[in-house]
Amino acid sequence: MVKEIPTYDEFMLPILKFLKDNKERKTKEIIEAMCAHFEFSDEQKKQLTPSGKQTTIYNRCQWAIKYLKQAELIKPAQRGLFYITENGLDIIKDKDRKGLSVKDLKNCSKAFSEFYNNNRRNYTEEESEINPTTQNETPEEILYAAYQIIRDNLKEDLLEKIRTISPSFFERLVVDLLVKMGYGGPGDGKQIGKVGDEGIDGIIKEDKLGLDIVYIQAKRWKENNKVGRPEIQGFVGALAGKGAKKGIFITASDFTEDAKKYEPKNEIKIVLINGEELANLMIDYDLGVSIQDSYKIKRMDSDYFEE
Repeated sequence: MVKEIPTYDEFMLPILKFLKDNKERKTKEIIEAMCAHFEFSDEQKKQLTPSGKQTTIYNRCQWAIKYLKQAELIKPAQRGLFYITENGLDIIKDKDRKGLSVKDLKNCSKAFSEFYNNNRRNYTEEESEINPTTQNETPEEILYAAYQIIRDNLKEDLLEKIRTISPSFFERLVVDLLVKMGYGGPGDGKQIGKVGDEGIDGIIKEDKLGLDIVYIQAKRWKENNKVGRPEIQGFVGALAGKGAKKGIFITASDFTEDAKKYEPKNEIKIVLINGEELANLMIDYDLGVSIQDSYKIKRMDSDYFEE
């Protein structure tokens, strides 16, 4: 019988203490350090989650890292590395602290509290930490809420990764997504972004017959660097120069309110897609993601039992 592995929250304080030397660490290094800290046996290291696709230790460490990051106690660096923040260092200065809980993270970080409450919807603190069910929710509603939590976390992971890739790779990603969505056909999308591209990063056929062409502008900008109205107007000008009437402007960040309200005076039609919408589309059309688990919800077939 495999011994009980600590819950994800029991990993949080040891992870912070491991990162106290201010070095940037890979997830693999953090997990190896936790295995040494808890002195896990080979049997424990091999224990899998119910899906059989991840080890339990890896899964719980990943969630611990996710929560610490949301609470701004650790931060991601380039290429999947993590380092401890000043707030994280303050936490481990408390020599009497025995562990970290969700309640502690809420108390030390407004950002985490908002993140957690949004994910858990209207669960009470006691219900969300002890028993995620409520008397007025059906099992289907509970399952859907859990799915939304996992999806929201996946969106954040995708955006975090997207904002570290090269502008060229981002342009290719955008073209790949549109092909996945049914524009043109395999090989129809074309990435053309380069110096002197006149504001056009890609082109794609609107349909498989190529009856019309859609032009693409892709801006892999950081979260706090929003695309403004001047950039949209510049894109409209580039489309007009090509004699084009349709364009898609995609960014990994967001658009200012002024940019969202802008409407070209001519016949040009532009669709704006921000970072959150981009991540949702990538999930919906299976770009840059893979299926980890699949569950089928079945009901009794009453017709079968009719005599």
